[in-house]
Amino acid sequence: MKRHTRPNIVITVIISLLALACIFPFFWMVRSSFMSNIAINRYPPELLPSVWHFENYPQTLRTFPFGRYLLNTLTITIPSIVGVLLTSTLAAYAFARLNFKGRRFWFTMVVLSMLMPGSVTIIPIFIGWTFLGLSNGYVPLIVPAFLGGGGFNIFLGRQFLMTIPRDLDEAAYIDGAGHLRILFRVLLPLIKPVLISIFLFTFILYWNDLLGPLIYISRNAQNTISQGLANFRAGFGTDYRAIMAACTMSIAPAVILYFIGQKYFIEGIVLSGLKA
Repeated sequence: MKRHTRPNIVITVIISLLALACIFPFFWMVRSSFMSNIAINRYPPELLPSVWHFENYPQTLRTFPFGRYLLNTLTITIPSIVGVLLTSTLAAYAFARLNFKGRRFWFTMVVLSMLMPGSVTIIPIFIGWTFLGLSNGYVPLIVPAFLGGGGFNIFLGRQFLMTIPRDLDEAAYIDGAGHLRILFRVLLPLIKPVLISIFLFTFILYWNDLLGPLIYISRNAQNTISQGLANFRAGFGTDYRAIMAACTMSIAPAVILYFIGQKYFIEGIVLSGLKA
């Protein structure tokens, strides 16, 4: 018993230290958002503010239009999540359940697409949208989400569907159900964990995206949160307390969503690798 206890303690300590290393920058950001610029630059630094400046947030909102940036970001993120969930689920079902010519080849191509850097396709995609006259606005950022859903999401959904017995499909097929009815009525409730995982991945991807909006959005009124943070500069020097307050407000929605869906997120990732 003692032989197993010592390695477990070591592993727990290592994981705890790594977790603290990951959490500490977020703690430092939130802590700095309640301090004055003088206190932030003080040496040695304070672990917690000696004086809590809650007024930093109302003052930041006067120069950082968080509400407008939030609305613009959700205008891109919500339709994109719908498109990714819909198309990646349909593609995953096709690769997991349908027998068609070249299925293994096309699934291999989907997996290999994950190895290609996104920067490789930036120029040809931009040229295509420019040719269509749609290179300035939200359309180039939303429409691609409805064109497959991404290789990783398809792979994740397909692997999860492979863990579900085909007996359920056959029983529904005998009752006269078609493929769409089998997917949306029978299988969809069973793959909720992986759908939530895809939802979280997609939300974080579009929420934090800076390169796409920089390429396709040129009007300040359409800027997203990531663009707003990148452009948030004081006229003279750097207002660290305002920047930290703006960053804290910006990551709050993603953190809240993660904690809500954490259980299903972990389950979706774990079970997706049980069957090839």
